[in-house]
Amino acid sequence: MIIALFLQDQPLNPVFRIIFISIIIGGLGLIVLSRLFIYVEQMYALKNRKPLFRSFVLFKRLLNDNNRVLLTQNFTFYKRLSQSQKKLFEHRLVKFIDNKNFIGRESLIITDEMKILIGATGVMLTFGFRDYLISIISKIIIYPDSFHSNINNQLHNGEFNPQFGALVLSWKHFREGYDVSNDNLNLGIHEFTHAIHFNSIYNSSINSIIFNKSYNELKLYLDSNKELKSRLIKSRYFREYAFTNQFEFAAVIVETFIETPQLFKLQFPVLFNKVRQMLNFKEALVLGL
Repeated sequence: MIIALFLQDQPLNPVFRIIFISIIIGGLGLIVLSRLFIYVEQMYALKNRKPLFRSFVLFKRLLNDNNRVLLTQNFTFYKRLSQSQKKLFEHRLVKFIDNKNFIGRESLIITDEMKILIGATGVMLTFGFRDYLISIISKIIIYPDSFHSNINNQLHNGEFNPQFGALVLSWKHFREGYDVSNDNLNLGIHEFTHAIHFNSIYNSSINSIIFNKSYNELKLYLDSNKELKSRLIKSRYFREYAFTNQFEFAAVIVETFIETPQLFKLQFPVLFNKVRQMLNFKEALVLGL
């Protein structure tokens, strides 16, 4: 319609002209403001290692009563939250579950418990993020037990495949990660951290930038402090698998940060604060204060 009017020889209606110009100016203004906001927030995030704001949700979607009981009985992190934080956590969990395709293997039937606890692990680790859906994950594949991996033709308990956007978990070993909560070994946290780490490299969102920059700072700090790095290895506080490569190190230190935060802070306070910065967590929430 607009093109047709321009093609006509007669002049535009003055009212229409004003409306049209206003729309153009308004659109350009929104583009400029959005670009300015992105720039300002990036500068703020690089300086303070946190976003300008974490969330803004007018109408929150909440869990039904049965699923809320599942979450409350099995998830310590959720129980630490204030009432308003619990509503935000539930809203994010509902959205997260809706956003992912849960697939059972070897005749495994996907249950609400699986969706709630696996989804809650992802939401917990991204609770300090604004972009919490971990877009690099499109499907979550669940086996009843260890499974044969095509990556190296060995049995795995879990893996993240960025090429196919798949997080793959053994339900048995995922549950064991929460049944024993202080051994610094949690399959769900470990594999989700891999996904968040990969996402931070290939995604330009503000929290991806913060996670990646903070982790690189942590590595640089260790590499420049040989004595601390040696003490870290000798302490055996982080299991040996952590030193396989940078991705395994990130996954193991986040496992440790979630499972034994008080001990982590006591032994390696600088590293503790770097991980807290990576996830944008408040210390009181991590320590359960």
